[in-house]
Amino acid sequence: MDVQPIRLTPGQDLRRALECALFAEGGSAAFVLAGIGSLSSAHLRLAGAGELRAVDGDIELLSLSGTIAANGSHLHGAVATADGAVIGGHLGYGCVVRTTAEILLMRLPGWDFQREPDLQTGYAELVVRQRASDLG
Repeated sequence: MDVQPIRLTPGQDLRRALECALFAEGGSAAFVLAGIGSLSSAHLRLAGAGELRAVDGDIELLSLSGTIAANGSHLHGAVATADGAVIGGHLGYGCVVRTTAEILLMRLPGWDFQREPDLQTGYAELVVRQRASDLG
């Protein structure tokens, strides 16, 4: 287990930057343990919805957690608009950092995360595998 604090800067795409941070080191499995910051744009898929909902303006990232796999991330976040309205859901691409985002990423060397179709749920769900070289 390798815990890494990350600070993202203005203009970065939150989800893409976290995926790049993992993949740049050759990793394929991580958890986002916590995240706070500010966004200028958020794209969230609400529970049961098929499409992303865009929220623009001065937005506070109140919380962030989830998994990053080799072929897809599953991140949940809660954001607050400038008037204090709170909305949460699945974070899509296009969540743009306004001033900062402070993230705690836990990499899992020796493990592979993949998202694979699940007939029961109808979604691509997390499949966890230990790397054969680490089974000892």
